[in-house]
Amino acid sequence: MQSSLACAPALWASSTPAGGFRLGIITDEISGDFETALSFLSSAHLQWCELRELWGKNIMNLSPDEVAKAKRLIDEHGLQVSDIASPLFKWNLPKMPAHANEKRDEFKASFAEEDAGRLLDRSFELARSFGTRKIRIFSYWRVPDPEKAYSYVRDRLAKAAEVAAKNEMILVLENEHSCNVGSGRELGKILKDINSPALRGNWDPGNAVMLGEADAYPAGYAEVRGLFAHVHIKDVRTNAKTGKREWAPVGGGVIDWRAQLRDLRKDGYQGTLSLETHYRNAAGDKIESTRESLAGLLEAMR
Repeated sequence: MQSSLACAPALWASSTPAGGFRLGIITDEISGDFETALSFLSSAHLQWCELRELWGKNIMNLSPDEVAKAKRLIDEHGLQVSDIASPLFKWNLPKMPAHANEKRDEFKASFAEEDAGRLLDRSFELARSFGTRKIRIFSYWRVPDPEKAYSYVRDRLAKAAEVAAKNEMILVLENEHSCNVGSGRELGKILKDINSPALRGNWDPGNAVMLGEADAYPAGYAEVRGLFAHVHIKDVRTNAKTGKREWAPVGGGVIDWRAQLRDLRKDGYQGTLSLETHYRNAAGDKIESTRESLAGLLEAMR
């Protein structure tokens, strides 16, 4: 791993490569080894990290000793935590299960509605430990007709936001293509309907495109402008052989990240951003795939 990381400074010529953005990476997208991921971030002169899976465990399942170790390592690398990437509400709706036998990205988390209260409290505890107020959440696995689930999802997330407000925390709802809120339009609608400062968006145009919102930028962005506190960055392309959408390195897909980033600057966005690589190169190398995608992102930022 060290040899792979050693060439990083040559790629990131500037000590402030993110051009004023508060940019980080979801650590397990770089490597399953937390220390390797942090070394990559610091060698790339980035200052933020997003925490989801550490040492093969979902963050919700870390022991007190593991939390203390993670905090120490983050401090040693001079990094800050943008948000806790929790699995809250990334499970089936009560009495309204999603498609059976569908593969899910659970990231070492397997929870259900009866765990929601405990996990919400745990997420607040983790956020305080890691020095952030932001906790990413979802909107339950997507059902065949999300409109039928909308009122339940809206009301449940509104209640969660009330609890977050009392704890001085901010829930950031990701538009996730496998969940009931997946597009920019869907994210904008629910955030406006709930209208709580304790519930903001996690804008992810890549997820919106993967769902089928072809015009995620600029049309999808217009629906969520001013309503989000975190951004996920990845790209999507169409596989020439299969005709199906697949993840791509930033700059190698259909999303105009240069224009999206320009609009974020123009709109005065002050929140955090995380590269969520997802893309894998032909060798399946997570570090090199992330390096490739980060290079494309930094080029767009220039």
